[in-house]
Amino acid sequence: MLRYSLDRPEQAARIEKAIRTVLHNRVPTGDIWQEGCRRVGTREMGDAVLRAL
Repeated sequence: MLRYSLDRPEQAARIEKAIRTVLHNRVPTGDIWQEGCRRVGTREMGDAVLRAL
């Protein structure tokens, strides 16, 4: 939405980078959880993304 509808590519890139960072740290939600990761809920995932920003 930020990138295409609101023409905010810089902000979109920051959020995408934060999400990649959180996933790289092996902190996924249950729908994408894999063995060896720490499964979290959506609230924890959102908090982790905010901290990564």
